[in-house]
Amino acid sequence: SQELQNKSFIWIRYLERISFLVLLLISMSLNYICDAQQMVETVGMLHGILFVMYILGAFVMFKTLSWNYKTLMIVCVSSFLPVGPCYVDKKYH
Repeated sequence: SQELQNKSFIWIRYLERISFLVLLLISMSLNYICDAQQMVETVGMLHGILFVMYILGAFVMFKTLSWNYKTLMIVCVSSFLPVGPCYVDKKYH
C-alpha cells in the first residue's frame, strides 16, 4: 500500500542519514586516530546498502506519488549531502 511504502521510505531516509553521519564523524575519525579500518569498512558497507535502498525507494515513491522528474532528481541528489535527507523530510513530507 502507499502508506506502507511511504513509511518504509521515511525509515530508509532516516537510517541512511544516520549511517552517513556515523561514517563521516565517528568511523573516519577513529580510522585516523586509532587506525580502525574495520569500522570504516563495516559502516561503509552498511551505508552503501542503505544508499542503494534510498535511491530505489526514491524511484518507488516517484511512481507511487506521481512525482515529477525535478522532485525525483532533488530527492536523489540530496542523498549526496550530509543534511540532504533532512531537506527532503521538510520539503516533501
